[in-house]
Amino acid sequence: MATILYTLVGSCLNKLQGIITDEAILILGVKDELEELQRRTDLIKSSLTDAEARKMEDSTVEKWLGQLRDVIYDVDDIIDFARFKGSVLLPDHPVSSTRKSNTCTGLSISSCFSNIRTRHEIAVKIRSLNKKIENISKDEVFFKLNRTQTNGKGSAWTPIESSSLVEPNLVGKEVLYACRELVDLVLKHKESKDYKIAIVGTGGVGKTTLAQKIFNDKKLEGRFDKHAWVCVSKEYSRDSLLKQVLRNMGIRYEQDESVPELQRKLRSDITDKSFFLVLDDMWRSEAWIDLLSTPLHAAATGMILVTTRDDTIARVIGVDHTHRVDLMSANVG
Repeated sequence: MATILYTLVGSCLNKLQGIITDEAILILGVKDELEELQRRTDLIKSSLTDAEARKMEDSTVEKWLGQLRDVIYDVDDIIDFARFKGSVLLPDHPVSSTRKSNTCTGLSISSCFSNIRTRHEIAVKIRSLNKKIENISKDEVFFKLNRTQTNGKGSAWTPIESSSLVEPNLVGKEVLYACRELVDLVLKHKESKDYKIAIVGTGGVGKTTLAQKIFNDKKLEGRFDKHAWVCVSKEYSRDSLLKQVLRNMGIRYEQDESVPELQRKLRSDITDKSFFLVLDDMWRSEAWIDLLSTPLHAAATGMILVTTRDDTIARVIGVDHTHRVDLMSANVG
C-alpha cells in the first residue's frame, strides 16, 4: 500500500507547492491553511517507507496506513476542488465575466453571500483535513516509526523498491514466470465482457508484488481504454473506494457526490470502453458485488485482477482463474 501511497503523497505535495501562490487560491484566502496542509503532509511522508516494511508484522501499522491513505485521497480532492472554485471567482472566468469585481462591490446580495460561502466551505474542509492529519501524526504508530528512525534502527525495516523484485535469483524467476503466465492470460481474455483473475495467498507472500508486475507490464500498454489500481483494505469507505476508481480512470467528480451519483458517473464514462482494474488486498466481496460490478457492466470489455487472502472471496465474486502464491521472500509483500 505504501509504495503507491508514497507516490500519491509526493504528487499531492507537488500540487500543493504549485497552487499555493496561484491566483485562484489567493482569491479564496486559504493560503495559510494550504501551507499548513503541505507542512503536515510532508512531515508524514518521511515515515512511509518504514511503515511499509513493518505493516506485515504489525496490524496497527497497516491500519494507520489505511487511515492515512483515505485522508491523502481527500487532500487530492480538495486541491482540485479549491482550484476550480477559485478560478470561478476570477474576473476572466466566464461565470465571473459580468461581475465588476471579486469583492461584494457591484454584486447582488445573493452572489456576494455565495462567494463568502464558497470561501468558508473550502477553508473549513482544509482545516478539517489538517486536523485529521494532525491526529494521524499524533498516533502511537507514527511515534514508533519516528523513534526507530531516530535510534538508527530503521535499517532492519527494508524499504521495498520495485527494482529489487526482479533480481536474478530463484524468487525473481518465480515472479517473472508467474507474471508472464498471467499477462498472457490477460491478453488471451482481454475481449471478454468481464474476466476475473484472483491472486490468492496468505499475508506477505508476494500477491501485491506480482499484481504490480502484471499491471505495469509493457505488453499491456495501450490494450485497455481505462486502467485503475485500487487498494481495498479491510475497512473501506464506499464513496472513497468509488472515488479511487474514478480518479485512477481520469473521470471527474464533485467531492460531495453520493455513492449512487458516483456510480452513475462511472457507468456513463465506462460505457462501450475497455478497462483493466486491480482490486488489491480485498477482504470483502461486497466491494465488487454491491459497489462496482453494476456500473462497470456497462463497459464493452473488462479485466479484473483481485489479490486476496481468502479463497471464499474469489469464489463469491466468480473468478475465472485463480493463481495461488506461495512464500516468495520475507521482504516481498
